[in-house]
Amino acid sequence: MATTSCSLISSLFPSPSSPSPFPRSPNPKPTIIHLSKSLNLHTPTLFLLRPSTQTQTLTLTLTPLLPKLTIPKSLLLLCTSLALSFTLFLSDADSAAAFVVNSPRKLQTDELATVRLFQENTPSVVYITNLAVKQDAFTLDVLEVPQGSGSGFVWDKEGHIVTNYHVIRGASDLKVTLADQSTYDAKVVGFDQDKDVAVLRVEAPKDKLRPIPIGVSADLLVGQKVYAIGNPFGLDHTLTTGVISGLRREISSAATGRPIQDVIQTDAAINPGNSGGPLLDSSGNLIGINTAIYSPSGASSGVGFSIPVDTVSGIVDQLVKFGKVTRPILGIKFAPDQSVEQLGVSGVLVLDAPPNGPAGKAGLQPTKRDSYGRLILGDIITSVNDKKVTNGSDLYRILDQCKVGDKVIVEVLRGDHKEKIPVILEPKPDES
Repeated sequence: MATTSCSLISSLFPSPSSPSPFPRSPNPKPTIIHLSKSLNLHTPTLFLLRPSTQTQTLTLTLTPLLPKLTIPKSLLLLCTSLALSFTLFLSDADSAAAFVVNSPRKLQTDELATVRLFQENTPSVVYITNLAVKQDAFTLDVLEVPQGSGSGFVWDKEGHIVTNYHVIRGASDLKVTLADQSTYDAKVVGFDQDKDVAVLRVEAPKDKLRPIPIGVSADLLVGQKVYAIGNPFGLDHTLTTGVISGLRREISSAATGRPIQDVIQTDAAINPGNSGGPLLDSSGNLIGINTAIYSPSGASSGVGFSIPVDTVSGIVDQLVKFGKVTRPILGIKFAPDQSVEQLGVSGVLVLDAPPNGPAGKAGLQPTKRDSYGRLILGDIITSVNDKKVTNGSDLYRILDQCKVGDKVIVEVLRGDHKEKIPVILEPKPDES
């Protein structure tokens, strides 16, 4: 079986000085056809024409199709010439654009990793629309209009969606739009105002729900890369990147003012509409919920905050199982920290302790006025379980580590002396 490698200047490509039956470009360039492949000249062959924009050449590859059939070499070359003639008749042989095939864009390794992370996690991110009922002032018609929007992500195949509480606050109706642009009505499963977390549920087919991979936030390091996916300003599925700028930050809940501890600080751009969206590590695992930014203008200033996933997981589990979060309270109202500082003391000043609350039952004294209208200060809490309390945030931080039913020892400054009072913690009245 003969094997041939040949280089041929075809008569189909006349020189610039000879007349040509085909249209030519203003600056003709000689084109050489290389038939260079080990092939069996006695078999029917597949003709593949491949251009080279660097050498201005056309490479013709001939691939055997039926090894058991034989045809004359002259017929094979005739078929080759006819195929090339027909191709060149339909297009200008001298125009490189007629033959150029765009190759895939070459990306760096880190770019490929980012693209892959976005493509794999985008189906888990949803767009949430907060609708409110409004009444037209002229027609008195009741209308449902959007009053806000935000982001969220799929938690499980049962249709649970996790987002921020402030995204859904005040809503009469909620719409959730999945990555394929299908929209579903959402019901509120439960929420935790103190930690700004809410759980919704949609009745969507399970094949459309892709839960986001859950990571760990306890071992995060300052400087590692993070990725935020959300819907800033209504622009769905936007990716921003950055690094962890700080750990163990503390912010206040937008709903109750209660502090949220161990918050992640990042410089990834977080704008209005990103709230409730996921913050991911370089492996594509969830490490936090984007919740707030520090900005005088309301737009991203390079300081964003995310609630750590370790905090979120415990809250979501309780909301899915019980529809509420059972958090212990002392049952007191206390004065603003600035007021206590003006008095020259350190601690939490008790303004009110209802008799039916845990603190009232234990005997803590509230602030009151005497018969002459003079203000009599109540107890000032200085420590709980031997942990120093200098302000309201310290008190909340200690209570977050306790459970309903725990007995805590509250040290108070009463007048000019200190007392230790045992208090049994109870849940909020609306959570009992």
